[in-house]
This record gives sequence, structure tokens and C-alpha cells, in this order.
Amino acid sequence: MNQYSGQKPFGVWGRWLDAFWQFSRPHTIIGTSLSVLALYLIAVAVGNSNYAFSAVLATWFACLCGNVYIVGLNQLEDIEIDKINKPHLPLASGDFSKKQGQIIVAITGILALVIAALSGPFLLGMVAISLAIGTAYSLPPIRLKRFPFWAAFCIFSVRGTIVNLGLFLHFSWLAHKNTSIPATVWVLTVFILVFTFAIAIFKDVPDMEGDRLYNIRTLTIHLGPQTVFNIALGVLTICYVGMILVGVLRLASVNILFLVITHLVVLCVLWVRSLGVDLQEKSAIAQFYQFIWKLFFIEYLIFPIACLLA
Repeated sequence: MNQYSGQKPFGVWGRWLDAFWQFSRPHTIIGTSLSVLALYLIAVAVGNSNYAFSAVLATWFACLCGNVYIVGLNQLEDIEIDKINKPHLPLASGDFSKKQGQIIVAITGILALVIAALSGPFLLGMVAISLAIGTAYSLPPIRLKRFPFWAAFCIFSVRGTIVNLGLFLHFSWLAHKNTSIPATVWVLTVFILVFTFAIAIFKDVPDMEGDRLYNIRTLTIHLGPQTVFNIALGVLTICYVGMILVGVLRLASVNILFLVITHLVVLCVLWVRSLGVDLQEKSAIAQFYQFIWKLFFIEYLIFPIACLLA
């Protein structure tokens, strides 16, 4: 690591860890961690079961390694694009060499599969399918991110369906060898599936300049940022209204009052926040995108609490 030469060992490792943290895409790491925690808590609430800490820790670590593999592979294939869209990322900025990125991606991919295989069949299936889709999303010659529909499909299928159902089945299998999925889990899965669609289409709005230059035909390039912004906002609104109706109609085993009030509050905050977004300012768009991720994080806290309070 020549760029770190001349620094003290503490400075070298501190900078390396910071670069690794950025390489891991912190918002996705937080989302993955919260999804593991949420599905664990829902499994506890539904099955009244306790799980060994080591089993939960292994599940979390396997998912984190898979997360780093997917986002790292995407960065390896997008170095030139990221120099325009995300110059702060370690491969684009030169904090990591391409070789270093390749080693990290290879190690985390192998670790994810090995730990998942040792933990159980459902976790292995979830991790393997997620890694396969993540590879197809970024890696030529398939490189599905070139196509708006398939790019969105990759993101919301993994985050929305595969992760939620796979994690619940894994925890349920560990406790009872049970493979049935209750209505509560389906409600969260549908919510996250639709919510992640909004993330998938909105993520390219702040990256329009680099995507256009390198002929990545995103939905934003086709329809324009205002249209994509309106679609994403409409989709998110449907998510929250739908969850409120789930509570009102008693479609899941949750604390109805808590579920309805929290989602109504978040919906109001979303709309108030959306009114202040200037689509001519890249920083404003990026901040709103991060705000959407924060709402994603919050759901993985609100819904399990509603289940535990039922």
C-alpha cells in the first residue's frame, strides 16, 4: 500500500479501516444488519423460541460478508463511472488498488458461502442466490445493471424477498425445523419488496451524469429525474398506506395501535421532507436518497417491535 508509506502503523491501519468501511457501503451494511436483527426478533415473537448467540452471530457475519462481496464487485466494475459519480469511494479515489478490491471481494464471497453452509441449508440457499444475483447485476457479459427493469429486479428481489424469507426460514429451521411462513413475515416481505423498488429506481438519480457518459441506460436517463422522483415517492406512499391498512384490517399478528401510529407519522415526515428536495442540486438528491435508506432502517425496527408488542 504505497499510498500509506511514511505513516505510522496506527495511521496506516486507521486509514485502511476507514477505506474498507467506505468500500463496504455503510448504508447497505446497516440495512443488512437490521434485516438480520428484525427477522430474528420476528422469529422469536412468532415462535416463542430462544436462539444460541453463536448461531445469530454466524448468520449476521455470513450476511455481512455477502453484502461486501456484492457491493465490492459492483465497485470493481464501475471504477471509471465512480470517478464521476462517487469519487470518494476507495477504488475511485485510489485508497484501494484494484488488486486489493479483488482480494477483499474474493475472501468475503468465500467466507459468506462457507459460514452459511456450516449454519444451515436455508441460510446457504439465501446467501448463494443473493451472491449469484449480485454477480449477474455487476459482472460482464451479463451486467444486468445496464437494463432498468433487470437492475431494479435484482435489487428488490434480493432485499425484498430473498433476504426476508430466507432469514426467517433459517431461524425457524434452527428452532423447530419448521418451514412455514406466517402472515406477519409476508406482510414485512411485501412492504420491503415494494419499498426496495423505490430505492432501486431512485438510486440512479444522483448518478445521472456518469451513467449517461458510460451508456448505463437507467430509468432516470429514460424518464428524467422529476418523473423518477415522483414515482419513487408514490411507491413509498403506497408502502406506508398499505401497512396502515394491515393494522386497521388486522391482517397480521401485531400491535395495531403502535403499527398504525408509527407508519402514519413516518408517512407525514416523508412528504414534508420531499417538499424541500431541489432536483437541480446533486447533493440534495443524494441526501434524500440517504433519507430513504434511513426510512428503510426504521422499518426494520418498527415492525419487529409491533410484533413483540402483539
